[in-house]
Amino acid sequence: MSLCFSSFASGSSGNCYMIKSENTIILVDVGIAGKHIISGLSRHGFEAKDIDGILVTHEHADHVKSIRMMGRKSENAGIYGSAGTFEQISDKIPKERYITVSSDENFIIGDIEVIPFDLSHDAAEPLGYSMKCKERQITIITDTGCVSEKMLEEMVKSDLLVLEANHEVNILRMGSYPFSLKQRILGDEGHLSNETAGSILCHVLKRLEGRKIPKVMLAHLSRENNTPQQAFLTINNMLFEEDFMEGKDYEMWVIPRNEISELIEI
Repeated sequence: MSLCFSSFASGSSGNCYMIKSENTIILVDVGIAGKHIISGLSRHGFEAKDIDGILVTHEHADHVKSIRMMGRKSENAGIYGSAGTFEQISDKIPKERYITVSSDENFIIGDIEVIPFDLSHDAAEPLGYSMKCKERQITIITDTGCVSEKMLEEMVKSDLLVLEANHEVNILRMGSYPFSLKQRILGDEGHLSNETAGSILCHVLKRLEGRKIPKVMLAHLSRENNTPQQAFLTINNMLFEEDFMEGKDYEMWVIPRNEISELIEI
């Protein structure tokens, strides 16, 4: 076994993912009820004390809701995030538990190498992360309004890519959200749309030139401005128009909003 992935929740109301190697367990974000996180760990045969690290992407509630509880229960885990993020959540975690990281330097948790990179989001200092072990890589990119060259490089290296497909642009524009909120979501520090995610995946597959078949998991869908069917259809159609075939050039799923997923091994 090299790397495994499970989603405990993914969406605009809460996010938490588990990455596991042979010797290490990492959580990426803890933005859901602590009891649901504990339930997810238990389903796969683990407890909070087994967690080696918690990676925090940014300070928004749907990513840090249970940071105080999980920090207390995961007594063996380091809590990693940017200086800007920790400044925003300093009332939730003892200072001695902070491990400040930045996009300038990779770091190691157990037998997993973590590659942090900057996101473009309206938060203090948001980070995305790739996790690498034995030449296998998982990359998680959500909560960003646009994609940098560094993010593209990480996507191309990945065997499993968790990619935001937050909204369908036309549904968002015609929906009931206030104009200011629509502009925030659509902006460069907002969220990736289905259409943008599809365009990004086209770039990734063109760079790969068929060298491998990546697994793609669409994440962080809006409850109001998207559906799993719409996200998959929009992106799959865009890739088909570029002559990329699902099952041949890539594999793609939509992560359930509130369900604990199976353990996916890569």
